[in-house]
Amino acid sequence: MKRFFVLACFVFVSDAFFAQNLVTVDEGDGKTEDIALPEGMVVSEEELMDDYVNKENLKPGTSVNIRDLSYDDSVIVSRLSRIPTTIEMPLNNVTRKFIDTYSGKMKRSVAVMLGSSNFYMPIFEEALEHYGLPLELKYLPVIESALRPAATSRVGAAGLWQFMINTGKKYGLEVNTLVDERRDPVKASYAAAHYLSDLYAMFNDWGLAIAAYNCGEGNVQRAILRSGKTDNADYWSIYGMLPKETRGYVPAFIAANYIMNYYCEHGIAPYETSLPQESDTVVVNNEVRFSQIASVCNVTIDELRAINPQYRRDIVPVGYALRLPSSAIESYINNEIAIASVTPSDGTIRRTVTQDVAETNKSKNRSRSSKRSRSTSSAQGGTQITIKKGDTLSDIAKRYGTTVSKLKTLNGMSNNNIRAGKKLRVK
Repeated sequence: MKRFFVLACFVFVSDAFFAQNLVTVDEGDGKTEDIALPEGMVVSEEELMDDYVNKENLKPGTSVNIRDLSYDDSVIVSRLSRIPTTIEMPLNNVTRKFIDTYSGKMKRSVAVMLGSSNFYMPIFEEALEHYGLPLELKYLPVIESALRPAATSRVGAAGLWQFMINTGKKYGLEVNTLVDERRDPVKASYAAAHYLSDLYAMFNDWGLAIAAYNCGEGNVQRAILRSGKTDNADYWSIYGMLPKETRGYVPAFIAANYIMNYYCEHGIAPYETSLPQESDTVVVNNEVRFSQIASVCNVTIDELRAINPQYRRDIVPVGYALRLPSSAIESYINNEIAIASVTPSDGTIRRTVTQDVAETNKSKNRSRSSKRSRSTSSAQGGTQITIKKGDTLSDIAKRYGTTVSKLKTLNGMSNNNIRAGKKLRVK
């Protein structure tokens, strides 16, 4: 049975709403409480537009219907119940106000995120599917980062999934001078799915697991103890014991699921994004700068930054994966040596750090290759590997110096799904 946490209505000071990053809850009897908004709900519309919107094709006033389309609670409840998920999504005064925020004041921000979601949601879904998690968790980055991989929070969390450095490293994300894999859309998504899987195993309740993703498992465990609900705790039963931001976190997640499914009913249409419709990755054999790639491959530095946000100084070290629009892949492969020899736009060429990173990466690749897969010659004269648990097509492509598209073509695959124990041709 769904539990409804009874609160009186929110009190908004509309002009200061986003500036303060708080919402005030009237608890009755003259008492109020401030709840902090998740990071992804306080990103300005202008900042989102600058990151993603293809402004050359934008027709102001036509992409988002500015009419206020509001619905009775019974309609919202019915819509939430039709979202196919095992995660409880109740409507109450808290979740309703977050829904009203997304469908009202944040309409244009939602339109921007809808445009960029075409690029990111398949990545999220693949990672969640790999760990057998509810696909509705793909909307967590909406409230974490507003789908901005370059986002950094006030406390130092980074990327679409807002990993702190220690947690990121615990789940295999590398952070060094040149690379911050917390901002890598693919690797961070798999790390987040792994972390969420661990949290659910710990709490056996998705509301608590999602809350713990925001404030840490220790804070949730302490809230459970203070509530006295040690045997049957759920998010709403310990709501009052949680940190302020976490009190808004699960309601915001429910609201994000609602608006990303029912945006049309609120007069919202996606903006056209500047992200490529199709992209693929190649492993670089020579250190390369974005300016060198842009000079040959008919792609801009800004486009490279948008789809390779993990490279902190616009430098891709040897052995790392570079994502390119699909239209630029062939050009890069055919001109890789020439691209590396182009003088960078700043006139400098790095040497010593490159060699260090290259040697480290080669050592890692040898270790990973020996531990995770065995190569055998196929009857056709190619090379097969045995897929290991945790392998992805992207990881395998990087390991064998090829692309995801080539692996799929070589194996007659129509999607990116692979299974441990199966054979995969890599050459």
